[in-house]
Amino acid sequence: MINKSQGNIAILCSGGDVSGMNPAIKHFVEYAKEKNLTPFFIYDGFEGLIDDNIHEASYCNVQGIIFRGGTKIGSARSKRFLEVSYRRKAKENLDKHGIDKLLVLGGDGSFRGMDIFYKEHGIAFAGVPSTIDNDIVGTEYCLGVDTALNSIRTSLDHIRDTASSFKRAFVVETMGRDCGYLALVSALTSGAELCLIPEVTYDLTFYEERFKDALKKGRGYFLAVVSEGIKEEPIMIAKWFEEKIGIEARVTVLGHTQRGGNPTSRDRLMAYRFVHFGIDGLLEGKKDAIVCYNNGFFNHKSIKEVANKRYQLDSTLVDLFFKNRS
Repeated sequence: MINKSQGNIAILCSGGDVSGMNPAIKHFVEYAKEKNLTPFFIYDGFEGLIDDNIHEASYCNVQGIIFRGGTKIGSARSKRFLEVSYRRKAKENLDKHGIDKLLVLGGDGSFRGMDIFYKEHGIAFAGVPSTIDNDIVGTEYCLGVDTALNSIRTSLDHIRDTASSFKRAFVVETMGRDCGYLALVSALTSGAELCLIPEVTYDLTFYEERFKDALKKGRGYFLAVVSEGIKEEPIMIAKWFEEKIGIEARVTVLGHTQRGGNPTSRDRLMAYRFVHFGIDGLLEGKKDAIVCYNNGFFNHKSIKEVANKRYQLDSTLVDLFFKNRS
């Protein structure tokens, strides 16, 4: 018996890359074929959609990529996609390939763009939250977060070694834009003495007597984890350590090292599950939904529930570090 084709489906990555995208791309090809869909790659995000950089994918395109960071099909931030004429061109390119379903790996901005595209042209899509900032409303987990946290943990463990050897304070900046998730979880899991994030107001004078007293009692170093979204530059925090606490200080900005690296086992598994649930939703008739993960289960949420809303850190995580500290 010949299985009836269910049409053509494409995948694209938009915005910042994350480790976990390649496992998602791999499973996209495998699961699409299992569901009698013909898979296509859209290279370089919405830019590739506009430029018709769209190609049918096969198993040989995804062999050996599950352990690689980044994304095999590239990503981009597209200003052109904001314009009606370029979205019209994107629709023409999809029609040329017979593609009527999209799986989009990206963040809030990417999903908003796809929502407009769907309303204009009726191209159904499933969004897979993919950002190390973990700041998408409606989901506890975004693809790439676990790998980023493990990368930061490794860096902090290494830095603590040299901090203790030289009796220094180290101020380590994590990514996160306006969200302090990476900094907070990293501070908790590395035993940092100080954590500064945009969501929690702080007054460094609160720590002065406590830290100076710790030095008198024998503490030889401090580890401070700060989010890039706080009001002060890391160098100013280091200066505070030297002038107010009385300990030599150094700054380490982890930067884009947090976005790369071999995806962890969890991100590989989550990539598979996000893609699985996304394709199933499209085949069930969901046309404009974001795949979310909450309390151990996957679910679909409308774009209205996800986009244009400010993400709030889990208050229990905040209390774990900041209760009685600020």
